[in-house]
Amino acid sequence: MSSSGFGVRRPVKEAILRVAEAKPRDSGRKRVRIDIDIMKELGVEPGDVVEIEGKKKTVAIVMPAYPEDMGLDIIRMDGILRRNADVNIGEKVIVRKTSVKTATKVKLAPVSYTMTVDEGFKRYVKKKLQGVPITEGDVVVVPVIGQAVQLQVVDARPKGAVIVSEETIVDVLEKPVAQSRVPKVTYEDIGGLKEVIEKVREMVELPLRHPEIFKRLGIEPPKGILLYGPPGTGKTLLAKAVANEADAYFISINGPEIMSKYYGESEQRLREIFEEAKKNAPSIIFIDEIDAIAPKRDEVVGEVERRVVAQLLALMDGLEARGNVIVIAATNRPNAIDPALRRPGRFDREIEVPLPDKHGRLEILQIHTRHMPLAEDVDLEKLAEMTKGFTGADLAALAREAAMYALRRYLPEIDLDQESIPVEVLEKMVVTMEDFLKALREITPSGLREIQIEVPEVRWSDIGGLEDVKQELREVVEWPLKHPEAFTRMGIRPPRGVLLFGPPGTGKTLLAKAVATESGAN
Repeated sequence: MSSSGFGVRRPVKEAILRVAEAKPRDSGRKRVRIDIDIMKELGVEPGDVVEIEGKKKTVAIVMPAYPEDMGLDIIRMDGILRRNADVNIGEKVIVRKTSVKTATKVKLAPVSYTMTVDEGFKRYVKKKLQGVPITEGDVVVVPVIGQAVQLQVVDARPKGAVIVSEETIVDVLEKPVAQSRVPKVTYEDIGGLKEVIEKVREMVELPLRHPEIFKRLGIEPPKGILLYGPPGTGKTLLAKAVANEADAYFISINGPEIMSKYYGESEQRLREIFEEAKKNAPSIIFIDEIDAIAPKRDEVVGEVERRVVAQLLALMDGLEARGNVIVIAATNRPNAIDPALRRPGRFDREIEVPLPDKHGRLEILQIHTRHMPLAEDVDLEKLAEMTKGFTGADLAALAREAAMYALRRYLPEIDLDQESIPVEVLEKMVVTMEDFLKALREITPSGLREIQIEVPEVRWSDIGGLEDVKQELREVVEWPLKHPEAFTRMGIRPPRGVLLFGPPGTGKTLLAKAVATESGAN
């Protein structure tokens, strides 16, 4: 920065960094993460406040980058901070140290819907926002019983960056802010699909935001994407997040709702949807359960389905260019779709949305419990290990069910006839590991619904004698499942199969059951 024209003044140290998405555990906490060396250059310590300037300015608490981000000139910020600074992933922002004053008065308003607000709620909001840096126009997240309530800062005194303290007067309005577009779903709300998100982003965000790249290369950007995978893995969620992050107009079609018994009406509805999308381009049309409206034509009896498939094919091709409109479809039965739709030029990319692995399940659990008051004993890593075969939807149900078990514990203390529940009772509520374990018994994982799972209740102590065999089974089966990292470190590949042989009645089946129970496997 030059000092010309302003008299002599010390230039403010600043860094230009590329925006990346935040990790689930930082989401909604007004935190950004940057490289420790850049922090030293800027003269900030972990926990200090920095100003982030995109198209708009906002403030956040700075923390050191994760080990895997060291040396990269990136800043990790969540969807709400990106909206506050009005930037998208991949764009550049200017980061500088800033001084914050203590707020004397802060006025907040809900982002989308009218709320009932009493003094207790205002005190609760003030307590949750203490130590959080804000500026006027920012959106902040306040967790209330496992839900995230989004509030916008309508007014903050004094002007500029302020921090909420014990002395601040906090006022919360009941009426929502006029026309504030805050993303309901961001990439931070999707866990365990990092590779899928990257693929979808380069096919959807790039063409919508920078069509000139494709023009320069003389190629047409992809126009259709088919997401397929088991139910509950996050296909619909992914489409919503992409539309939000790409700032695109979003139209959702649920398969059956466009079907009509009157001749020509279904096709008319499809044409209207494509017409609306073209008028509001750049836009995304999302067709959920596409196998319901575009089944294989040689296998359907009804005339309506055949006409709808033909109309969809014509619209996807379109003699005139479709403009900046991308069609995303989702299905869990890709082979039931008419093959003509799966050729290049229509749905030219097919992306599988798989069941989450252990790391993915941990991410999803972190997302669904980030606004939950968790007890000290809750071990999400252990839960991620125990939930093999669970989809994202199953894990969301698990978190919800655990919260319900916690609520049942506190019900005797709550007077349901009262207008509002006292803040003291809300503050006391925590969800324990025991609640999660109880909830785990209630939920059947979608990924294994076709197979009956049985974890037999047989322990090593229920088997008499056979000590050598037990030890051998522990080494062969239990250790690889419980401590895979030790085997990787030693460079040993654990055995893949075990044959138990011996006369009838010596306990072969019992041993197999015991090894399954002890290793926590299905």
